[in-house]
Amino acid sequence: MIGDIFSVMDFNFILLVFIGSIAGLFVGAMPGLSVTMATALLVSVTFTWEVNSAMALIMGVYTVGVYSGAVTAILINIPGAPSSVATTLDGYPMAKKGQSLLALKAAAYYSFLGTAIGLIALGLSARQVSKLALSFSPIDYFLLALFGLTTVGSLTSDNFIKGMISAFIGVFISTIGMDPIMGVGRFTYGNVNLQRGISIIPALIGLFGFSEILYQITSKKVEVEVLSVSRDKTNLEEILKHWALGIRSSIIGVLIGALPGAGGPIAALLAYDQAKRTTKNPEIPFGEGAIEGLIASESANNGCIGGALIPMLTLAVPGDAVTAVILSAFYVHGLRPGPLLFSETPEMFSVILAGGLIGSIMILILGLTVAPLLAKVATIKQRHLFPIVAVLCIIGSYAASTNSFDILMMLIFGILGFIMRRRKYSVAPMVLGLVLGGIMDSNFRRAMSLIKMSENVIGDLFFKPITLVLTISVILSILSNFVSISDIKRKFFTKTA
Repeated sequence: MIGDIFSVMDFNFILLVFIGSIAGLFVGAMPGLSVTMATALLVSVTFTWEVNSAMALIMGVYTVGVYSGAVTAILINIPGAPSSVATTLDGYPMAKKGQSLLALKAAAYYSFLGTAIGLIALGLSARQVSKLALSFSPIDYFLLALFGLTTVGSLTSDNFIKGMISAFIGVFISTIGMDPIMGVGRFTYGNVNLQRGISIIPALIGLFGFSEILYQITSKKVEVEVLSVSRDKTNLEEILKHWALGIRSSIIGVLIGALPGAGGPIAALLAYDQAKRTTKNPEIPFGEGAIEGLIASESANNGCIGGALIPMLTLAVPGDAVTAVILSAFYVHGLRPGPLLFSETPEMFSVILAGGLIGSIMILILGLTVAPLLAKVATIKQRHLFPIVAVLCIIGSYAASTNSFDILMMLIFGILGFIMRRRKYSVAPMVLGLVLGGIMDSNFRRAMSLIKMSENVIGDLFFKPITLVLTISVILSILSNFVSISDIKRKFFTKTA
């Protein structure tokens, strides 16, 4: 496998990962712009490219973009990415104490560590997971996609019901177009453009790009204080002595990232909590500038990169919003992620790993050199920035199919995403609903067709080992959003006490 990884690392590939890394660094360091939005725009820009080049650029943006959210989290107390929320708890207090350079370097080192551990886990586990997935029946794929939607709906929205509503709106929209089994139009209302279905690219650009512009320009902004980067000497030994905490937090990130929909914010907060519990006698209390808190957060949210790619590559179920966009990029390029990826296009696994590994090295290079200079980037006025992004949204939507109807769809999805954000509905579940809806639809109907010929309908449908495990997982995932473990403890154990 190592030889396959090095075989794709030619000069052009490395250059494109570097360019993507630079873009990810700037996007992640700008509050209001997200890695998901940048990746969605790249899918539209690179859909005509050779697939290796497209994935090199996307992986560069993904890996470095997740790290660079720490820059603004440390310097201005505003996370550049949702996964950097926990970084603000100790990163900004460190900067206020004149330790901004120490904080930025620690974030770079442990973001690299987290990314590397996540990609190693991906390399070691992906083929085994894909072999298991080959034994999945159509109903198993339906349940797996449904499980992905239930976890995303609960973890990317403050309200589980709102998250599920968003997800199933996406599922409904995915059914628009020609029925893949019966060959008849569904919800097209005689519109020829809708017969080919809703194109994923204008939908992504609208939901993550144009809606973000509308949301930001209608939000009241306050001036932020940008702390200067101190030029004090940093002790490398002081940073690296917490390597055990970094490894533990990275593993947490991998495990949480592998759960469809969990993502970096959850992993970072859980890792921060375990660091707070396990660190005895910290020199500085957590929340007041403890370097252990920053290390735990950055190791975990970057460990999620490799973790989130595991279900995306092996099961075609995205681990988070960014991998949902990457999944759509696979489909745009005619690839089939899932268990057949390793038999039909095994070289793509090497491309993803190679892009991620080069991107992790770019985290170190850019994080230790360029990132400290980005303090002023966060203060670029939005009235200068957003017109450029709006033009890119229009060009990206049109370029995907050279059909002006897609520009209209992008605008519609942008307005829909804006309304959802204003009403506190997360748009990430909708994206996964769009991506997973086709999988759910086709596999459920295939399963029902097979069941009709079965003599033991109940046994074949529910009591196969994999099907039973997935059914229980879906039920538990739904119930966990209404009854938490803490509620059970409070209800039963306080009474006995």
